Amino acid sequence: MREISVQELKARRDSGEDFVLLDVREPAEVATASIAGALTIPMGQIPQRLAALPPDRPIVVMCHHGGRSANVTGFLNANGYPDAVNLEGGIDAWSLTIDSAVARY
Repeated sequence: MREISVQELKARRDSGEDFVLLDVREPAEVATASIAGALTIPMGQIPQRLAALPPDRPIVVMCHHGGRSANVTGFLNANGYPDAVNLEGGIDAWSLTIDSAVARY
């Protein structure tokens, strides 16, 4: 499983790269802190909602600290999504390093 840093995610967003930012946290977590433009599918719903994810586009998977998203990334890689990568440190690292306006919880 590949991981990218929050700095790489920011660079990809800033360059206009076409990818899916997939947030696998629960709705209450997303309501507390989020990154604009992310597709939200809670981790437990991923197997049933694979059709919502394009297999031909890169996917950056994120959660709070990176644990759940690592599991989802591995699942996606094993199920036809070779370009799925995990966001190292999750939204917490994004808040600490990139955008302090994103709430920490």
